[in-house]
Amino acid sequence: MQITDSVINTRVDEWLTPVFDSTTQKEIRNLQNNNQEELIESFYKDLEFGTGGMRGIMGIGTNRINKYTLGKSTQGLSNYLVEQFPAEQPSAVIAYDCRNNSDTLAQIVADVFSANGIKVYLFSSLRPTPELSFAVKELKCHCGIVLTASHNPPEYNGYKVYWQDGGQLVPPQDIEIITEINSLQYADIQFEAKPDLIQKIDSEIDTIFIEQSVKNGSFAASQEAKDNTTIVFTSLHGTSITAVPDTLKKAGYKNVHIVKEQAEPDGNFPTVKSPNPEEPEALTLAMKLAKNVDADIVIGTDPDCDRLGIAVRNNHNELQLLNGNQTMIVMTWFLLEYYKNKKGFVGNEFISSTIVSTPMMKSIAEAYGVEYKEVLTGFKWIAKLIKDYPEKHFIGGGEESFGYMVGDFVRDKDAVTATLLACEIAAYTKANGSSFYETLLKLYTEYGFYKENLVSLVKKGIDGAAEIKQTMIDLRNNPPKFLNEEKVVLIEDYQTSIAKNVQDHTETKIDMPKSNVLIFYTESGSKIAARPSGTEPKIKFYISVQGNLNTISDFDNAVQQLDHKINAIKQDLKLT
Repeated sequence: MQITDSVINTRVDEWLTPVFDSTTQKEIRNLQNNNQEELIESFYKDLEFGTGGMRGIMGIGTNRINKYTLGKSTQGLSNYLVEQFPAEQPSAVIAYDCRNNSDTLAQIVADVFSANGIKVYLFSSLRPTPELSFAVKELKCHCGIVLTASHNPPEYNGYKVYWQDGGQLVPPQDIEIITEINSLQYADIQFEAKPDLIQKIDSEIDTIFIEQSVKNGSFAASQEAKDNTTIVFTSLHGTSITAVPDTLKKAGYKNVHIVKEQAEPDGNFPTVKSPNPEEPEALTLAMKLAKNVDADIVIGTDPDCDRLGIAVRNNHNELQLLNGNQTMIVMTWFLLEYYKNKKGFVGNEFISSTIVSTPMMKSIAEAYGVEYKEVLTGFKWIAKLIKDYPEKHFIGGGEESFGYMVGDFVRDKDAVTATLLACEIAAYTKANGSSFYETLLKLYTEYGFYKENLVSLVKKGIDGAAEIKQTMIDLRNNPPKFLNEEKVVLIEDYQTSIAKNVQDHTETKIDMPKSNVLIFYTESGSKIAARPSGTEPKIKFYISVQGNLNTISDFDNAVQQLDHKINAIKQDLKLT
């Protein structure tokens, strides 16, 4: 990627004007004198909103998270709120996670909102992201902000914007707000707070949120079943420690063991390489504790508590880590089974997942006669379905990246309620002579055995961004003709909104917003998606293959066969 010196110099010169404070100017001069490479990385582009909002490394510059990049975004959002609600005083609620500087950045955002005459509700300390989504609706705010970088490394922070329905920004608001932000100069930011417009909030929202989490996450487990279920939980130094233990306790779970070494919120995440429940290493301490207490289920949540990773006892009574697709399958089946037996379907129910998640979700929905809606990657699109189809009833849904949402009282992935749901399943199945894991295997025998694998290639910096861009160009210009010695029969390009049948060369329109995603399908039903991450310097390849599992006893052999398919596809795409 060619970035001219003049572009960098123009941006740097602007940040050396009196608009920016002396500390910022001093840091820039230090980079000029000692670290030109970092100076370029800090200024070669502007941070952009991705699938999860704006996320980046903290520091000075247009390509970093700091008081000015967040201030400019908040100023643009303030202008938009004032314009959209001329007859009202707009209001916003702000939460933040455990990350370094999150509390300071949250206060800056609150100051800018108040300076623009916007009423602000600011959580007094760190809170889970799903509680922020809930608070937007509970307080009847016009928008919400959470300061978080989810599972990214310690040097990151971020800024996610929620709208009146409690869901993240979606069209048309997202584009309109971004346009407003881009029209501003840094000198336009109003930093002078109006303290009278900033109100601290605390346990009053916590109490209601936990009550609603228990109401929405409790299903079929009896008190006796709960008493006989042993749980190990880790917050991975994040915000879930403020909500999950109290939620489980209120729901009746007494045998909850918390990983003490990871219970203290800490933005440096000292006990893990990455605070990401997708990574097996993150649950190492939890798995160790689980063995000591003979736990039935292990649950770990990411720093802002919107995603969860779990481990359960397999058929050899060993703790087995599940991936996001597997957890989602069992949770969705459990909810559908509960609705069928306890409430009955009335015909307006639906579940949802994303284009890169397991196709098994659609198979389960069809078996229950429930509508399945598929959306782009990101929970904002699932939440948008709830807003777009108010006459329909959302039961639950998730995505492969370990996120799940139960019902619609929260409009984003929610590891608080999902943790409770996972415990309900573990308790209920154990009490009925089965288990969470055995349930998963039974579902494979009933609906088809689907196995997924994710390959994430990290490509940092300017060169990395260029490499990711070129990879997608190459895949579009020279798509694979064969994968695992099978013909590629269909190519879906979400950037052009065209699905092309390779065999008869017919094309159909994809009725979704444009996104930089390619999906290849083979003649046996294998599905391979390529997608640059919207929040991390990565390009991701999602591989899904399928086969048959006649009996649970055949599981190990079936796994080997599907693993062989996955490995062959990786080799063909040069991912190994």
